[in-house]
Amino acid sequence: MFVAAEKAQLAQPAQPQGERLGGTLYRGNEGMWSWVLHRITGIAIYFFLLVHVLDTALVRVSPQVYDVVIGAYKNPIMGLGEVALVGAVVFHALNGLRIILVDFWSKGTKYQRQMFWIVIAIWAVLMIGFCARHLPNVFAH
Repeated sequence: MFVAAEKAQLAQPAQPQGERLGGTLYRGNEGMWSWVLHRITGIAIYFFLLVHVLDTALVRVSPQVYDVVIGAYKNPIMGLGEVALVGAVVFHALNGLRIILVDFWSKGTKYQRQMFWIVIAIWAVLMIGFCARHLPNVFAH
């Protein structure tokens, strides 16, 4: 037990007297979450587009196989996937506009936190409207 405590103490760098332990560069603020969500939604959209191009290309190979694949997409799980896709696209687009403002507006960095929460609010309103129209169709069958 002493060895484990000694190793844990040695693993921590010496902290100057009176200074607060800073942790990592990213502290979970709005800027970090904006960055992380923008990357995740971008990658998700990229993979969706890859799958979309591949399944659409099936129509040239075999229209019957294409019909089977498209038929497999008509289920509630894929309907929820569509909600996730629309959510990713809408967030990515709105956050992209926010990034443009931060980069090109002289006061963009000053207001970047407020703009993040505005993006979240607009995203939530749009997603509530989309879900209200889309989900009844998904679960109607």
